[in-house]
Amino acid sequence: MGRITASIAGGSGYTGGELLRLLLAHPRVEVGQVTSERRAGKRVVGVHPNLRKRTNLAFSRIDDLQRCDVLFLALPHGASGERMDRFLEIAPVVIDLSADFRLREAEEYPRWYGHPHPHPDLLKRFVYGIPELHRAEMRSANAISSAGCLATAAILGLYPLFAEELVDRAKPVVVEVKTGSSGAGAEEGLASHHPERSGVMRSFKPTGHRHTAELEQELTGPSGERPTIAFSATAVEAVRGVLATSHVFLRKPTTERDLWKVYRSCYGTEPFIRLVKENSGVFRYPEPKILTGSNYCDVGFELDEENNRVVVMAAIDNLMKGASGQAVQAMNIRFDFPEEAGLEFAGLHPI
Repeated sequence: MGRITASIAGGSGYTGGELLRLLLAHPRVEVGQVTSERRAGKRVVGVHPNLRKRTNLAFSRIDDLQRCDVLFLALPHGASGERMDRFLEIAPVVIDLSADFRLREAEEYPRWYGHPHPHPDLLKRFVYGIPELHRAEMRSANAISSAGCLATAAILGLYPLFAEELVDRAKPVVVEVKTGSSGAGAEEGLASHHPERSGVMRSFKPTGHRHTAELEQELTGPSGERPTIAFSATAVEAVRGVLATSHVFLRKPTTERDLWKVYRSCYGTEPFIRLVKENSGVFRYPEPKILTGSNYCDVGFELDEENNRVVVMAAIDNLMKGASGQAVQAMNIRFDFPEEAGLEFAGLHPI
C-alpha cells in the first residue's frame, strides 16, 4: 500500500499532540485534519509549539471531518462511545485511544465506569490495542481500542508468566503503578497545579482503579478463569513515564534461568519490548525516564526464591507506548507497513 490519509479527532490534548508529531514524520502518512471544538480555526502550533515549522494545519470541528483512511480518536472518555456510528462512517479504520471500547463485555462498564455502555452492539468489533497480544487480529481489524497506559505496562510485564501458566491463581497478583502528571491530561486541576504536584508521591487510587478491568480481561487464561488483581496507582513528580511493579506468586519453584527462557520465548522477536536485567549499574532495571519519547516497553524481573515470588518491573512512556505510539504501531500493523515505521526514536539519555 502507498500513502494513506490519517485524521485526528481531539487533537489539542497531550495524546493528540503526540499522535500529530508521530504522523507528521511517518513516511507513509499524510495528515488530513485535526479537530478541537474550542480551538477550531486556530493554528495547531499554538497548542503544540514543538511542531513549529512541521505543519501549518489549523484545527477543524468534528462535524467538519472528511473521509480519510484511518481516524484516530483522542477524545475524552465517553465522547467517542456516543458518536462511534458517525466515526465508523468517516473512515474504514478507526483507532480509539479512549477507554470507551477497551472492555469486551457490556456488563463491565457499569462496574468500572459507572454507566451502561452506549453502544454494546459495537464492542465485539474492537480489537484490544496491545500489538504484542493481538497482532494477528489487528491485521484485519477495522476498529482498534488502544489500551490504558497503566494497564499496558502492567500487562506487558505479566503476560509471559500467565501465558506459560506459571502463576498461582489462588493468590492475588499485587500491582503497584507509579505515573507522571501527563497521564491526567492537559486540562488543569488542583491535582496538577504546580504547588500541589511538585515533589509529590501521592497515592491517588489505592483500590478500584479502572485499568484493573483490562488486566483481568487480558490475563484470563484459556479456561476463562479471571486472575485476582490487587491494583494501586501512585502519582510521582515526573511529567512522563509509568513504572509498574508487580508481585506474582508462582505455582511451583522456578529458577532465574527458567524465567529468562519464558520472557525470551515470548518477547525475543518483539520490536518494542526490551528485557532489562543487569547485574550492576544504575540502569539495571527498567527506568521510565530514559524511555521519554520512545515506543519501547522495558521489562525486567527479580526472583524471590524464599517466597516463591517474582517481582516484575515494566516501564513505558505513558504518551507513547501507553497511548499514541502504541496506536501508530497498531496502524502500521493494520496497513501492512513496517511495524517500526515512524517509531524509531530510541529515547534520550541524559534527560
